[in-house]
Amino acid sequence: MHKPNPSKSTSAYIHIPFCEHICYYCDFNKVFLEGQPVDEYIQALLKEIELTLQIHPTKISDTIYIGGGTPTSLSASQLDVLLEGIHRLMPTETTKEFTVEANPGDLTEEKLRVMKHHGVNRLSMGVQTFNNRLLKKIGRKHSAEDVYETIQLLEKNQFDNVSIDLIYALPGQTLEDFRDTLHRAIDLGLPHYSMYSLILENKTMFMNWVRQGRLELPTQEVESQMFEEAIEAMAKSGHHQYEISNFAAPGKESQHNLVYWNNDNYYGFGAGASGYLGNQRYKNFGPIQHYLKPLREGKLPIVETEDLTVKNQIEEEMFLGLRKLEGVSLPHFHKKFGVDFMTVYGNILPALIDKNWAVIDHERLKLTQTGLFIGNEVFEKFLLPK
Repeated sequence: MHKPNPSKSTSAYIHIPFCEHICYYCDFNKVFLEGQPVDEYIQALLKEIELTLQIHPTKISDTIYIGGGTPTSLSASQLDVLLEGIHRLMPTETTKEFTVEANPGDLTEEKLRVMKHHGVNRLSMGVQTFNNRLLKKIGRKHSAEDVYETIQLLEKNQFDNVSIDLIYALPGQTLEDFRDTLHRAIDLGLPHYSMYSLILENKTMFMNWVRQGRLELPTQEVESQMFEEAIEAMAKSGHHQYEISNFAAPGKESQHNLVYWNNDNYYGFGAGASGYLGNQRYKNFGPIQHYLKPLREGKLPIVETEDLTVKNQIEEEMFLGLRKLEGVSLPHFHKKFGVDFMTVYGNILPALIDKNWAVIDHERLKLTQTGLFIGNEVFEKFLLPK
């Protein structure tokens, strides 16, 4: 791998694959918690961080994000061991945003105390919907009541930088259902919301049920209306849409996710995690035992690597950068790739602007509202000829 510049910040994503319950729509790398070698996994994860930083050192790590799975399915003492190890191995004194993903109902006073003690300053919670019937239908084990109890617990422990995820276009979800969830979410007065339409992934229970004709999903028209109403309601409540699926109060944007959308380097630690260092993307083994085996022998658990050509990097810069509402900076593009933006893409721009899919404003190329709605169709236009 090409080494990142140690003077540049390299953020880190850390994967905890354990769940107490598997949701029907989820295709992330995860396993049932029961009977898993959780303590060995935590030690192996810390070993991976240590080995990686020996090869790819960094003096700055602006953001650290612990995701899953369900990181809060770990016990308070396991969380303590993990967080203590991260502080020992990484330059966390430079970390401005330290996020842990949580599920409503999983958090306890003790776990929150451990996180607070170790400088975790942001929580991201998977709520999905406030309709208990739908929560059951999608395989979530929490209820709407659990969400309110968890929010109270967070307030009591002075955790105020909280984000929640919502999913729309769920099976059997009506526009009224969604409006109710949207308003209940906004009424919590949180600084950040993420909103995703349900995507049917292969190898999930949902995909099997759709194929068997056992699930009815909202129409494309209803799905679009849900999203439009969400954008409008978020704007009214002072949450600006700064990326296709993300809404924040001013200054509360997810700094870690911006690392991805700005196409910057980051470490990926843990089973099934992906990272991006220098000009190389890499992916770790997903199954737990496959991940643990090389680490027991003092080797990194990488299963595949991909060297990105300048062409690949330019394409990724566009696909990721155009997800942000501020778009892609043309001077930054020139500085990063040593080539003028118009030289590369001048031929496709007139058509995009003509269709009202994109605009150039203050030396930034950004998608219009229409362009954002059909994101993937626009992104395809930025594929470069082979």
